[in-house]
Amino acid sequence: MAQHGLIKTLRSLKGNVRGVVFTEPLWGIPFNLYAPYVSVYMLALGMDDAGIGTLVTVSSLLQVFWTLLAGAVTDKLGRKRTTLIFDTVSWSLPCIIWAVAQNPVYFYVAAFVNAVWRVTDCSWGCLVVEDTDPDILVDVWSWIQMSGLVVAFVAPLSGLMVARFGLVPTMRGLYWLSLVMMTSKFLIMNALVVETTQGIKRMAETADEPLFSVVKGLGKVLRLMGKSPATMYALALSLILTVTMTVRRTFWPILASQALGVAEGRLALYPALRSLTMLVFFFAVMPHVQRFIAIDDRDESLPMILGFVLALASQVLFILVPPGYEWALALGVVLEGCSIPLTTTLLQKVVATTVDAEERARVMSLFAMALLVGTAPFGWLAGQLSTADRRLPFVMTATLLAVGGLVTYLATQVSTREAADRSEISASPSAE
Repeated sequence: MAQHGLIKTLRSLKGNVRGVVFTEPLWGIPFNLYAPYVSVYMLALGMDDAGIGTLVTVSSLLQVFWTLLAGAVTDKLGRKRTTLIFDTVSWSLPCIIWAVAQNPVYFYVAAFVNAVWRVTDCSWGCLVVEDTDPDILVDVWSWIQMSGLVVAFVAPLSGLMVARFGLVPTMRGLYWLSLVMMTSKFLIMNALVVETTQGIKRMAETADEPLFSVVKGLGKVLRLMGKSPATMYALALSLILTVTMTVRRTFWPILASQALGVAEGRLALYPALRSLTMLVFFFAVMPHVQRFIAIDDRDESLPMILGFVLALASQVLFILVPPGYEWALALGVVLEGCSIPLTTTLLQKVVATTVDAEERARVMSLFAMALLVGTAPFGWLAGQLSTADRRLPFVMTATLLAVGGLVTYLATQVSTREAADRSEISASPSAE
């Protein structure tokens, strides 16, 4: 095991990436402790299904503004300073608000502050990528992702506390714990990292540049995105998967506890089951999937379409399972866990290979904003559907996933055609 590539990479990490990876569990552990109960906590403090859906939409719209400014703020303040400031604002302060919440107004205020995390998402990503050996980036991202999966196994502890002390007192305690652990993470990581070479350069270049000048030229970038059908397909796939994830994270606990009779103390077991499934799938199945694709350059859309089929099957189970059949609910969670690695495989490649290299930063910024704008209405819609019937949000996601399978096939065809066209152009005598 010590000779496994991922283990060797972890042991050899140094510089900024070491500080980022090693401190990640300090954020992931508290987040995964309270995450399974956020929606039912809101219900307990006076919000209804429609209000929760509206809150999701409001949060998405607030994040659009900060996504627009994220790159400019990161360049002007530097990667290290931006990450410390905006991590603290976007997570430490909301933890206090969530811990003392008394009514829905508190959750709206917290959403307003928490939306700032879009800035630190940009600066934190720069700390990971810049000044890091490109050859180990895949392993680094794997460890960051697996850190999020592994720490999800602490989630059942929150279930035990809910069963012992009750939902609201437990959530308040978990948010205070999150404040301590997350703030510690931000301070420790800040002490372990230094400003990147590119960050120092951009701070000097943008010292006298107005912050809002970032919006200049976005129209040109939008036209550039529109000229690439494969990029637009990637945006559509990202939209479908993001909506599905948002609805599941927000409304699945409500469905399970309020409609299917799952005890609140057992809700946290299901995220742990999903994480275990994903870990097993990543290590035991995905290597075979990659080898399957490599044989005779087979169509990469097949694994992702299978992923959409599994995801669709999980939503159908959530819709049809009667109260009391928790084994069927668990099966749906397992199918969902299997689908996630498969549905992300092709999407990552499409995004990476179709974005214009010279405008990558601004294209990706607009890509993120388009996702936020596109997903925003679905939070409100899911809330309205859940008010009518708590299974209806999953009818919506099942429909979207069916469309996603078709879009995946079309995206692969367009990506293959564009790659072939570029090869023909580069190989033609006139190109020399």
